[in-house]
Amino acid sequence: MVFVPDRGPRMRTDLPDAIPSHSASLLAMRGVCKRYGGVEALRGVDLAVAPGEVHALVGENGAGKSTLMKVLSGVERPDAGTMEFAGRAWKPAGPVQARRAGVAMIHQELALAPHLSIAENIALGVEPRKFRGLGPLAPLDRRLMHSTASRVLARLGHGGLDPARRTGDLPAATRQLIEIGRALASQATVMIMDEPTSSLGRHDADRLLEVVKKLRDEGLSIVYISHFLEEIRRIADRFTVLRDGRTVATAAIASSTDQSLIELMTGRSVGAVFPARDRQPGEVVLGIDQLVGCPTPSRASLEVRSGEIVGIAGLVGAGRTEFLRCLAGLDPTAAGAITIHGRQVDLKASIRARMRRGLGFLSEDRKGEGLALSMSIAENLLLSNFKAVSKRGLLSSQRMQTAANEWIDRLAIRSGDPARAAQTLSGGNQQKIAIARLLHQDSTVLLLDEPTRGIDIGSKVQVYELLNGLARSGRGVVVSSGHLPELLGLCDRIAVMHRGVLGPARAVAECTEASLMSEAVLGSDAEEAA
Repeated sequence: MVFVPDRGPRMRTDLPDAIPSHSASLLAMRGVCKRYGGVEALRGVDLAVAPGEVHALVGENGAGKSTLMKVLSGVERPDAGTMEFAGRAWKPAGPVQARRAGVAMIHQELALAPHLSIAENIALGVEPRKFRGLGPLAPLDRRLMHSTASRVLARLGHGGLDPARRTGDLPAATRQLIEIGRALASQATVMIMDEPTSSLGRHDADRLLEVVKKLRDEGLSIVYISHFLEEIRRIADRFTVLRDGRTVATAAIASSTDQSLIELMTGRSVGAVFPARDRQPGEVVLGIDQLVGCPTPSRASLEVRSGEIVGIAGLVGAGRTEFLRCLAGLDPTAAGAITIHGRQVDLKASIRARMRRGLGFLSEDRKGEGLALSMSIAENLLLSNFKAVSKRGLLSSQRMQTAANEWIDRLAIRSGDPARAAQTLSGGNQQKIAIARLLHQDSTVLLLDEPTRGIDIGSKVQVYELLNGLARSGRGVVVSSGHLPELLGLCDRIAVMHRGVLGPARAVAECTEASLMSEAVLGSDAEEAA
């Protein structure tokens, strides 16, 4: 029988700086272990979450965060260890049972049915029914479904949203709130949020963080998983760091620095998060003049020099991705001019033709477009230039092995056997493979769309160092990112995309988060003059 805790209203109390004892915790996990075959995913993890706090769970990809939350939410059974919820043993038989008892998991990939209404999604799995004695044959109580949905939407600041609206027609930020609403409707007392802002723009992410603060102040306990340290600092009371399946630290967030957190996560000393900008820009390697796409961008001009990193900022939907895809030849171009190393590119030229000119493109969709995950590491590394590892027109396994090992060493890819499937690697190492493929095809101009999305902070530092090294070697690098601190720390110049129009690229010394956000929302002065 599952214990259902008291869900009456609770006031948030001030949380002490000291780590709470397990006896004072709403949720406690001790010595939790989980093994998959010969792999130890969890090796005696401890976690204590106090009532009414946001507890950040951080660590590199593969540290065990997702596995631990699967155990907590009933998706997986632990092999060893104990768990307590509200002072009693906690052994959920499955996620539905866990949610009904008050522990709700909100996954990074939202588990919503797009063809159903908001009210139906909020009630999904725990639908209220009339004539309960009939069991699952009883008709749904749609009036109660709608009233419950209206109540939780109002609690989340979206009281004007019609519960009958189709979920698939809603923007990503609103769908994220519906997931939270489903947890509230089940009267969750512990909410697990896995990378909730990873697919949101800055404005929507800020609004979501305010919702998290509000829920915390109402008494909910929230386990918050994120690779964005600035988010954690804004909302978390305490943090726990996992590394290699073990708990290595738990403390008040105010007692740590970004560097100390990174060092706890990686297990090694690191310097600054962003490398020093000591690059020397050279000649123009990529020129874009009045580029018009179908339908975006509507106007874009830019020059990129060898030895520099140029950032493209902008809100979600502003046209950043479409701009890079037009340059790469993946999306159609209606007008304008593109030059690579001073030679004009036919606007109808294929992506392969542009690759031969030195242009390399990294998609923001690593799983769908960036890699062939079921293929080996070696095949992914060499995929776009098999000719370099062929002998008399036939692939040479020896040359493939040699070339793959060379790139693995040069980019410090933690992979083991190059014959392993790419899907077995962490997100950071997968991203390095995707970048290495561009280098293997001899790209001198790199177009990188969200190159650090979904990877941990330790891997981000490594990618930043890699991009800095590529620029210093004479390559021109363009980075599109919705994360402004990343662009400000990494780039030499930044241009902002607003409603399909690319503003002028300004030296990073002239930019601030506030100025970039203002231009992203309102557009640039140059745009207004045009």
